[in-house]
Amino acid sequence: MYKVNSKKAINRLTRGALSGNKTRNIIAVAAIALTAMLFTALFTVGSGMIENIQRQTMRQAGGDGMAVLKYITDEQYEAVRDHELIDEISYNRLMCSSVNDPELIKRRGELYYMDDTAIKLGFCEPVEGHKPTAENEIMMDTTTIRLLGIEQRIGEPVTLSITVHGEDITREFVLSGWWEADPVFNASIMITSRAYMEAHADELQNTFGENGDMTGTINSYIMFKNSFGLQEKLERVITESGYSMDENAQNYIACNVNWSYLSTNFDLSPGIIAAALAGILVVVFTGYLIIYNVFQISVIKDIRFYGLLKTIGTTGRQIKKLIRRQAAVLAVIGVPIGLILGYLIGKQLVPLIMEQSAYAASDYTTSANPVIFIGSAVFAVVTVFIGTNKPGRIAAKVSPVEAVRYTETADGKHKRRSARKGAGILRMAAANLGRNKKSTVPVIVSLSLSLVLFNTVYTFSLGFDMDKFLSKFVDSDFLIAYASYFSYIYSGTDTALSESMISAVSEQPGFTEGGRIYANVRDAEYFSVKTDDPEESDCVVYGLDDFPLGELEIIEGELDPEKLKSGKYIIEGVRLDDNNRPIWESAKYEIGDKVTLSNHRGSGGTASQNEYSEYEYEVMAKAAIHYYTNSCGVWYSNSFYLPSEVYFTMVDEPAVMNYWFDVEDGGENAMESFLKSYTETIEPMMSYSSKATRASQFEGMRNMILVVGGSLSVVIGLIGVLNFVNSVMTSIISRRREFAVLSAVGMTVKQQRRMLILESLFCAMAAAASGTVLAAGFSALAAGTIAESLWFFTYKFTLVPVLASIPVLAAVSVILPVIVFSRIGKQSVVDRLRENEG
Repeated sequence: MYKVNSKKAINRLTRGALSGNKTRNIIAVAAIALTAMLFTALFTVGSGMIENIQRQTMRQAGGDGMAVLKYITDEQYEAVRDHELIDEISYNRLMCSSVNDPELIKRRGELYYMDDTAIKLGFCEPVEGHKPTAENEIMMDTTTIRLLGIEQRIGEPVTLSITVHGEDITREFVLSGWWEADPVFNASIMITSRAYMEAHADELQNTFGENGDMTGTINSYIMFKNSFGLQEKLERVITESGYSMDENAQNYIACNVNWSYLSTNFDLSPGIIAAALAGILVVVFTGYLIIYNVFQISVIKDIRFYGLLKTIGTTGRQIKKLIRRQAAVLAVIGVPIGLILGYLIGKQLVPLIMEQSAYAASDYTTSANPVIFIGSAVFAVVTVFIGTNKPGRIAAKVSPVEAVRYTETADGKHKRRSARKGAGILRMAAANLGRNKKSTVPVIVSLSLSLVLFNTVYTFSLGFDMDKFLSKFVDSDFLIAYASYFSYIYSGTDTALSESMISAVSEQPGFTEGGRIYANVRDAEYFSVKTDDPEESDCVVYGLDDFPLGELEIIEGELDPEKLKSGKYIIEGVRLDDNNRPIWESAKYEIGDKVTLSNHRGSGGTASQNEYSEYEYEVMAKAAIHYYTNSCGVWYSNSFYLPSEVYFTMVDEPAVMNYWFDVEDGGENAMESFLKSYTETIEPMMSYSSKATRASQFEGMRNMILVVGGSLSVVIGLIGVLNFVNSVMTSIISRRREFAVLSAVGMTVKQQRRMLILESLFCAMAAAASGTVLAAGFSALAAGTIAESLWFFTYKFTLVPVLASIPVLAAVSVILPVIVFSRIGKQSVVDRLRENEG
């Protein structure tokens, strides 16, 4: 057998097939471009969100180091710095344990020496002036300069009040430079020189392991080559340098990976993986449906042409190659268009989405990552060739005789029907719809898929339960406290809420009820609990007024306030995980167990043996520790709650940690305005949080889901409509001769137009019916998966999006056939009968 080189012939036939199917080509290019656009937009939005979320969280964290070693010594730093996995490592050394200037009470002050790497990773590069070099030079951000009341000028004198190993000291500096403050980072970083550090080396001894003093401690931020497997890399660095990550080990180094990197805190649960795979499959399947349908209809339309090719000796393999070659040419045109449009759309969507999230900022970046374009192009091209595979097989298998006799029927079987009076346009439309199920079914499935996705996105956003969300962050309309409490710094009497602010709040119109929470922590007066394990003896005890006591979330046992006030009972606090589920391991007692607490009354945070009192209680119930409201912001091994009346009998100077209160409906805005003014002008050391602030964050998150999901639904819906348009147009154009015959036997143009409208309506209604059924089932299934991953999600059944889409589908079904049929109706019956003869 001779091997014939058919390459030139295939290329010539490809050009001829393309030039003879211009309408098909336009629709195919549009379909391929939309598919590529969908992939590119999704990848651009996904990578853009990751990039910007990471950037924003890095700004909140104060740096982009991938991991940090905390409170280490110079010896430990030298042992770790040259590890082979480390690409860069910073040297950040604290020059004091605290900066005490009252102007910085709401923006924690920290005085450091930082090397060049630390300055770069901490976003502290000066925009004016220079890095500190002289012993008395200092550099800081613009907000800190403003708060300290310093003129923004090089050489300006700066006086700081600092605490070094428990000693209050005043130091004089001059301003060497500054950088622009980041509004999302709520700390005042001040950087001094290496000369200063060396001059005060005697006071910078690291005693953190002995007494917890931060003075002289080093925090080293590490950059690896990439952000994959950060925890494993950090563990290798620590252990291979001769240290341990075990808190109980003598050579322990405190460390953690940067929570800003999504790869470290994104929980790839089976539900999340399944949802991601389902999303990718939906996109691939949507693109496949339209591309398959375009070429399926094209093959049916040109089936006689392929039969004639078979007659002159063309093999099935060559016909497949011919169809694939056409698809390749169309893909070369459509894919680049889709990539460009998808990137531009994605780039516009990223700011819209981010603005609706908790990561809103003044500027956003969307990098043109080559991976986005390569990945999108590969997915699109693979989808194109998968979509053309079956039509190619159909064309390759058809024999010359079958091709000549081929008509648009579902199969070769014919049923005998009883004669009825009048053909009936309704019955004709229904019969025509079933003539070629292979082109009708993909259209119905494509439209149904759009409806299912649209309904699922809406169900998802509707299921965001604000009450559940707010329960993690607020227990009342408002919470007031000393300003540092909201930075998770509370030390008892030194940072207690003032009674004057409580009085001012309670006198405001609309105030209904409120109550204090007391806590004495880090004071000379503190608590411990008697246990078998000395490491587990630390504890915190809270005293609660009636209002916060009644709002406690009891997760085991029952709360009996009167019984609790007898002084014989206590409530144990239980931590919650990120999904608001109890961490039962943090509970050390069972209901009915006895607890012995010791209240130490020492000096300087220490207690001698004869300076404490013991109290015994029975555990009545267990309550959830709400980190943002009924906690001091520090995790203790044990946490307990008592009525304030009982708490007063245990402590000499009860310190008010915070105050909760509610207002009348409609009074929230007035109270918010009052609190804002009060904390800015009357008592700037105090601050507040409100339910309204948290609610706005929640709405932003829900809007973000609607923007992302809605955009995806629109694109997939557009593909579905395009598939529908293609099916209707091709059906009408390929049936021109049929309509001519109907005209010849007396069917009017009006009747034919009506028949086509009914066909389109039947198709649209079939899609609506199947979409409704599938949406109901899929939304419930997806909701179950989502509910496992999102603690604030509550499933609410709805079909509103599907029902709202039905009138739109109906309108398209009426308008489209009228427009297309009006074009072919201009040809004479004779001209249409002559088409495709022979």
